Amino acid sequence: MDYGIAQGSLPLRPMTVGELLDAALVLLRTRARLLLGAGLALAATEQAVLYVLRQAARLDSSYIPREGYVPQWLLVVVTGFAAEAMILAVLGGLAATAALPALLGRPVPRPRRPGMPVAAAVATVAVVSGLVCGLGSLTVLPWLLCYPLVGLAAPVVAVDRAGPGRALLRSARLVLRSGFRPGAIRLLGYVGWLFFRLALGLGVQATLDLVPLDVAAWRELAPVFTWLVVNALAYPILGCLDAVLHLEARMRTEGLDIALSRALRRGESVEPALAVP
Repeated sequence: MDYGIAQGSLPLRPMTVGELLDAALVLLRTRARLLLGAGLALAATEQAVLYVLRQAARLDSSYIPREGYVPQWLLVVVTGFAAEAMILAVLGGLAATAALPALLGRPVPRPRRPGMPVAAAVATVAVVSGLVCGLGSLTVLPWLLCYPLVGLAAPVVAVDRAGPGRALLRSARLVLRSGFRPGAIRLLGYVGWLFFRLALGLGVQATLDLVPLDVAAWRELAPVFTWLVVNALAYPILGCLDAVLHLEARMRTEGLDIALSRALRRGESVEPALAVP
């Protein structure tokens, strides 16, 4: 079947893992200024909050909890994972608004529907995702289930026009219906970014050990700025990956690519094809 009808920058067909990662970068380029700016602002806010909490927990670069400061250390962990989930939800919603034009190669007006506005619904999804992933981070297994299952909720709000509760349920359904494939790819993207961040942070720390500077504040702040730079780039990419995963999951489980191709071939409106079955 010919899927080359739409002249968009994203393939109108199911993609391999490598193609999904490439598509996330392509999507980022279509809204680079907005997504990178939002990513920088959110990452800076996150690091400012975490810096205060790390100081209260007396944490050093090893992140090993000190005796007598375990509750403060747990607060750092929960806040960090919650902030990541919230930021990715916000950026995933922003990226999803650009995903359909990038897929079809043209603006796609969506009808206004009664209920909660999209921005408020994405914010609600972000808060719920943050709470779920933050509390789930207290033990590994719940987080490994929560993080993949809620990842498509913000794109569902932006593209499918679902409310927060329905978006969270639909996200989990799409992931499970696809054999957990979108969730596994989302975890793959997160782990890749995590290893890169850790490697860069350790590299900066090792470099500082070689520099003859005995300034404690600089040694504390240098890793913070390093993670800020990495997160400011990684968060928008992961948000774009969520947006692409949502569309690709719909193609694999709901035939979205076939419905859109048929509508484009016939010169019809794409709205019926975009409707949730």
